[in-house]
Amino acid sequence: MTDLQEVLDSIAAETADEAERGMVAQYIPELAKVDAGQFGIAVALPDGRVLTAGDAATGFSIQSVSKVFTLALALGKLGDAVWSSVGREPSGNAFNSIVQLEQEKGRPRNPFINAGAIAVVDLIMAGHQPKEAIGEIIQFIRHLADDDSILIDEHVARSETAHGDRNASLAHFMRSFGNIDHQVDHVLGVYFHQCAIVMNCQQLARAGLFLASQGRDPVTGAQVVSEQRARRINAIMLMCGHYDGSGEFAFRVGLPGKSGVGGGILAIAPGKASISVWSPGLDRVGNSKLGTAALEQLARRMEWSVFGA
Repeated sequence: MTDLQEVLDSIAAETADEAERGMVAQYIPELAKVDAGQFGIAVALPDGRVLTAGDAATGFSIQSVSKVFTLALALGKLGDAVWSSVGREPSGNAFNSIVQLEQEKGRPRNPFINAGAIAVVDLIMAGHQPKEAIGEIIQFIRHLADDDSILIDEHVARSETAHGDRNASLAHFMRSFGNIDHQVDHVLGVYFHQCAIVMNCQQLARAGLFLASQGRDPVTGAQVVSEQRARRINAIMLMCGHYDGSGEFAFRVGLPGKSGVGGGILAIAPGKASISVWSPGLDRVGNSKLGTAALEQLARRMEWSVFGA
């Protein structure tokens, strides 16, 4: 039987010697300061154990990985009404593209591109002031991770706000079609704070464990989402979780996953584990270069691909 800890240690050791690590995100100045030499990996198992290697205890900006949790939150509040505002199809375009919005009358292709995540935030805000919505999101993630120490990096949030013209364009465009109800600056304020949540690999893997366990937190026994909803979130992660690199990730790794430009990836091996990996250097489409390679190795060596060994 393959020893999981040995596999993680081996992957971390191999990664430490890798010279080509990708480029850290440059368009958010606070992210551009992060040392690309770091790498962490954590695997949360249904029995409550979290196995780690490398810099798994180092916090990082989860960025778009947060979209998994806001989607789950919105579905819990509104159910399938969410899908009237956002689709479930791969985009095939960059995460911040505006091209399809005009053709499709302001309805984003899926909840994981920026436009779709902004639309989801607008739904979560119903009946809330921005600070209340931010609080609801962070409390939900703390609950999933069973860790009240998780915080928002205000420096990253301000950096995103100062350089958020493209996201503002997406939001105004959707509002012009009636697909955003709240004031654009309020919606964007919540969205930028959501992306600025800081977690480490251990916390992130733990927070995603419900998606590996049919929607139930196997440690506490709490049903976070229904079994059917967990399966559907995983399906959207597989198809759309890596933007225009989603097909390549499915081809190489074979697991549902969601990336962020902070270098984090949350991946789910249904029935087996929730996995978080972090390496700040990104590939040409904005996904963690070494993180993807590490997950490919892990899925192969543990025979975790959803498509078979």
